[in-house]
Amino acid sequence: MTTTKLFKKKIPAQTYDKSRQKPVIKASICNGEQIAGFKDLHTGKIEEVMLIKGPADLERFKKMYGIEDEIGKEY
Repeated sequence: MTTTKLFKKKIPAQTYDKSRQKPVIKASICNGEQIAGFKDLHTGKIEEVMLIKGPADLERFKKMYGIEDEIGKEY
């Protein structure tokens, strides 16, 4: 007997400190690799969260953290 999934797995909601961090996409000029994460507004350090391979990954990241605005890229 095979089982099929009737419902998609829900993405657990995550949080970040909006007063200290902003969402960014860290993009490589050399190979085009993109990593989504959060930049500390005080130190400038980027906390990498997930690799972005395509639009679906970016939407998943935004949905995970409740981000509705466009996310800026940093090179």
